[in-house]
Amino acid sequence: MATIAANLQAVNGRIRDAARVAGRGPLAVSLLAVSKAWPAPAVREAWEAGQRAFGENYAKEGAEKARQLATLGIEWHFIGPVQSNKTSLIAMHFDWVHSIERLNIAERLAAARAGKPPLNLCLQVNVSGETTKSGVAPGELRALARAVAALPNVRLRGLMAIPEPSQDYAAQRRPFRALREMLERLVNQEGLVLDTLSMGMSADLEAAIAEGATIVRIGTAIFGERSRGNS
Repeated sequence: MATIAANLQAVNGRIRDAARVAGRGPLAVSLLAVSKAWPAPAVREAWEAGQRAFGENYAKEGAEKARQLATLGIEWHFIGPVQSNKTSLIAMHFDWVHSIERLNIAERLAAARAGKPPLNLCLQVNVSGETTKSGVAPGELRALARAVAALPNVRLRGLMAIPEPSQDYAAQRRPFRALREMLERLVNQEGLVLDTLSMGMSADLEAAIAEGATIVRIGTAIFGERSRGNS
């Protein structure tokens, strides 16, 4: 447990330092520990070290961990591409979905969520325009946001992005700034009530926090390099 606990302490220290440099409060940014491909005992170790929110990319894997660790009261976030045939599984076992890019997926999640507390949703935006990257195009974001915000059983919370990697700090900040500005337009021009910017990972969390991230998604810096294939 010492390694995961130490890694969590170091990552939380980076988050606090980045928030301070950006003139933001120490509680302005939440850490989402990305536990995909790591077994339930590793998640439990992180939980015992104080971490409460975990992100998964694969529905079956995440649902199984949620079942195994049900007594811990973990907040589960789904952050991978959502397949139509997995929406019921995701709606049943997760509290958040960060990767909405199509209305029909949000509709299926909303239908499957009936009778439970609202499912928190973020729209994934393809801020870098990469042809291989998931996410709604910026020009289509407004219509999707309005439609998703009107659905029952879900709550639109904000936006998510995975920009093209860069080693340059200024280059890292640009797509995060663009995402923040998109969220501000949805709030100021469309009247949507949004409070979440899910952006920043192990290599660029400082740039994301400087541009307003409220959730950073960190896996490798907490759990280390993955030692097995995804299932």
